[in-house]
Amino acid sequence: MRIGIDLGGTKTEAILLDYNGKKLFSKRIPTIKNYEGTIKGLINLIKEIELNFSKIDSIGIGMPGAISTETSLIKSANSVWMNGKPFKADLEKILKKNVKIENDANCFSLSEAVDGAGKNHKIVYGVILGTGTGSGIVINQKIHRGKNRAAGEFGHNFLPRSSDKEINLAEKCYCGLNGCIETFLSGPGFANIFNKSYKTNFKSEEIVKLHSQNDERAVQSLNDYIDRLARALSDVINILDPDIIVLGGGMSNIEYIYETINEKLLKYVFSDVVNTRVVKNIHGDSGGVRGAAWL
Repeated sequence: MRIGIDLGGTKTEAILLDYNGKKLFSKRIPTIKNYEGTIKGLINLIKEIELNFSKIDSIGIGMPGAISTETSLIKSANSVWMNGKPFKADLEKILKKNVKIENDANCFSLSEAVDGAGKNHKIVYGVILGTGTGSGIVINQKIHRGKNRAAGEFGHNFLPRSSDKEINLAEKCYCGLNGCIETFLSGPGFANIFNKSYKTNFKSEEIVKLHSQNDERAVQSLNDYIDRLARALSDVINILDPDIIVLGGGMSNIEYIYETINEKLLKYVFSDVVNTRVVKNIHGDSGGVRGAAWL
């Protein structure tokens, strides 16, 4: 049996899967936003599962960022309290067993490639549009990490074909740069641009509700969002040309995206046809945690 854990910025979820992928256990807890608290919460979750189930074969954890090949410390996490920490070593020291650590977007992409929306496709590109923005590349059901473990750092590419006015709408990214895709396509980024444009104070889900009521501001903002998403994904297709692109995270639940995004890609991809489809995930919020279990 396999333990999978999705360590998010606001919540941590653990599941136990049997050998056929059937879920035997699931629990969510709030993520404590400091390193010691995060470690304690994870240990308690794992011990609870081990107490109730006997044969645990593996433990996999998906989280923002990655383990540096140079230092073995966490790098590039938007859960910034994790950066520079010997996360894997500390967990293994306490648990006295091997723990597999993987980027959360890679876990999501693996889950969708194995038995989700990307099943039966060779190259699956998964994109998380949530609190942050990230992506993962899965080829023949194997995660592609890259030489620097930077493959899929989609959120920290510069938004393609952007104007100075557009860049000024977004907040400076936590990484220190301006114009990062994450500051436009994440849920908080979408809300920030709307609120800055219209001097309001709405959350992303409230703006989406306004869109369903045909609010002109929300309609324009969501159309702008989809255009930015198309520009960002067109660069992915121009370089990687995946078989399918699977969206996850809170923003992926906006059904209107799928009505227009595939047509929009034709405007930006350097090809006379675009056969790569952008689709919604199958596993929902459980995609990342299921992928962690499959590590």
